[in-house]
Amino acid sequence: MKKLFLTVMALFSICFCLETMAATAEENYNAGLNCYRNRNYVEAVRYCRLAAEQGYAMAQNLLGVCYENGDGVERNHAEAVRYYRLAAEQGLANAQVNLGYCYESGIGVQQNYNEAVRWYRLAAEQGYALGQYFLAICYANGYGVTRNLQEAARYFRLAADQGDADAQFQVGVGYANGLGVERNRAEAVRWYLRAAEQGHTESQYIIGLCYREGSYVERNPYEATRYLRLAANKGHAGAQVELGLCYENGVGIDRNLQEAARYYQLAAQQENALGQFLFGRCLILGRGVARNYEEGIRFYTLAARQGQQDAQRMLSELGRSW
Repeated sequence: MKKLFLTVMALFSICFCLETMAATAEENYNAGLNCYRNRNYVEAVRYCRLAAEQGYAMAQNLLGVCYENGDGVERNHAEAVRYYRLAAEQGLANAQVNLGYCYESGIGVQQNYNEAVRWYRLAAEQGYALGQYFLAICYANGYGVTRNLQEAARYFRLAADQGDADAQFQVGVGYANGLGVERNRAEAVRWYLRAAEQGHTESQYIIGLCYREGSYVERNPYEATRYLRLAANKGHAGAQVELGLCYENGVGIDRNLQEAARYYQLAAQQENALGQFLFGRCLILGRGVARNYEEGIRFYTLAARQGQQDAQRMLSELGRSW
């Protein structure tokens, strides 16, 4: 009887320990995640390693992220892949995408588009938006699959319907250019607007132009300026040029030559040819900045060497070569 009692107690203890381990794994992961969010990466790695060693998929994935980025541990892409794979093989969609991206980019493994597609597809089939997006990219470019714009459009749309801003932008591109779907500019603008409202920079730039020109939306120079500013202030060179033109011409905003020159300069510093020409013109004319003829010529030359025709024409008229 005593032996039977001890056996029952032993089984009870094993079950209790297993339950405790599972709870501890989740607790360790949550502690690690909290540390990671607070940029305490060394402690994040410590907690996630404890949970990962207990087979907790989300901890394995986060530990892979730490190894990939060198957060709290020496960067080691092979270790990142190893942890991503452990989590991906348990069906964690996020890890499947991370592993797929490693195969696509040759990070920690030999580049293999077929393997990338396989892992992206597994994530996409779980309804994971990022997996759908990357699988669409593969179909659009023929990475690891036969190029198929219809399938690309389908997967972009699946991700876009879940609110993925990059996918919404790509759906807009598809409708604007007839890529895998019938061309429909009004639909393109609708999807660009959805992405822009989520802060997608290129979409904000495009929507700004649409409002300025009245292209499939009611013309609204104030909305145009608002969206162009959103993109420009995130470093979009094209938007910086267009916002500079708004300031120079008083379109949707009070005329301000100093602000126009400032935005032209920002674009010029990113080697935007039109920005270089327009800032060069400001310098030569002393418009919004102190007049500096030779510096203006230098910016004209930079623009002309990129094929900017206005800059080439002005240099020719001034007898300057480029």
